[in-house]
Amino acid sequence: MRSVSRAFVRPVSPSLASCALTFIARVPIDIAQAERQHADYCDVLRQAGVVVDVLPPAPDLPDAVFVEDAAVVLDDLIVITRPGTDTRRQETVSAAALLADAAPLSFIREPGTLDGGDVLRIGRDLFVGTGGRSNRDGIDQLAAIASRFGYRVTAVPVRGCLHLKTAVTALDDNTVLLLTAHVDRAVFAAFDAVEADAGEPAGANVLALNERIIAAVSAPRTRDAIGQRGYDVDTLDMSEFEKAEAGLTCLSILI
Repeated sequence: MRSVSRAFVRPVSPSLASCALTFIARVPIDIAQAERQHADYCDVLRQAGVVVDVLPPAPDLPDAVFVEDAAVVLDDLIVITRPGTDTRRQETVSAAALLADAAPLSFIREPGTLDGGDVLRIGRDLFVGTGGRSNRDGIDQLAAIASRFGYRVTAVPVRGCLHLKTAVTALDDNTVLLLTAHVDRAVFAAFDAVEADAGEPAGANVLALNERIIAAVSAPRTRDAIGQRGYDVDTLDMSEFEKAEAGLTCLSILI
């Protein structure tokens, strides 16, 4: 399981209800409740021994709280992305300014697009979702950068959901958690697999850090399936962020 010492987060924007959506219908978002859920999220990170750094507020950028999409963290480098949604590209400016203190930076350039939520790191492998907000040029740029540091990049077709990590996350370096409706199990044939419950859309997106798995309250059957494999599982209520087509990994950049 990945060892994490530091996390970057950003406060909830009061304009979160105007976030970009692709696969779900827009419904009202309770900003005050989202702020409470975000505070709980940060508390869980701290309880796991993680130092939480807060990026500057971005009240005019509805999706800015989803900082994961701004960066891909490797061992010796941080890759600043170029999000696939035009309205989100400004988010990377302030993120890069603070992340430059943590590690050397590289950048995805036009015409490439890459969302951090499409990049699943397992050991020295980077699996990158295709068919949504990350394009071929962005993936090729990431591959060229990451290969210099010993990483392998594999493009993964994703269907019916926003990002690859909506469909699959890693419980540890040997085990993935996935929703087979959105991604082919065969891509991850080298790994043991736990299937998230098909009726729990947020189930496959979990945080795995420092010997703990954090799962969504909205996915109790998936949580039980993870627990039955011997993992220590905690849960968090992410209901307001799920209305914004987001999940647990979306809210932090982990180092």
